[in-house]
Amino acid sequence: MTQQVGMVLGAMVLADGSPSPTLLRRGQHAAQLWKEGRVDLIITTGGMSPSGRSEAEVLAGILKDAGVPQNRILLEEMSRTTWENISLSCPLLPKGAEVVLVTDAFHAPRARLMARRLGLVARSSSPSAKTMRPHILVKNILREGAAFCLHTLHCLLRNR
Repeated sequence: MTQQVGMVLGAMVLADGSPSPTLLRRGQHAAQLWKEGRVDLIITTGGMSPSGRSEAEVLAGILKDAGVPQNRILLEEMSRTTWENISLSCPLLPKGAEVVLVTDAFHAPRARLMARRLGLVARSSSPSAKTMRPHILVKNILREGAAFCLHTLHCLLRNR
């Protein structure tokens, strides 16, 4: 059976080193996927924050607190962007693994596009947005819509 690897895409760490609501939501969702047996291994992504802790390290802490064993967690701590989250995690993937990108629903289409451009078999799983304040959700949807369009345009121009 093909190994399923959760890849938790990074988000902001607060100045005190604690997770932002987005990072916490993603980490808790990844832990739930592991508990349900939907992923066999989890890669946390994201580089250093101003607090001196990496996004990947903070995510790993959320996973451990939720009961995910240390030996089921791999850290990618150099990335600063979604593209880097995914591309720098590729060397950590077991051969032939399928990837479950753990990110918010508004971010997932662009992340899946990037993963597939890197040759990965990828799908996504997203935490609920119910806890997000409406104005934050709208801001993120608009921002991600623009980012998706720019990424698609970049891909089209690059493939000319």
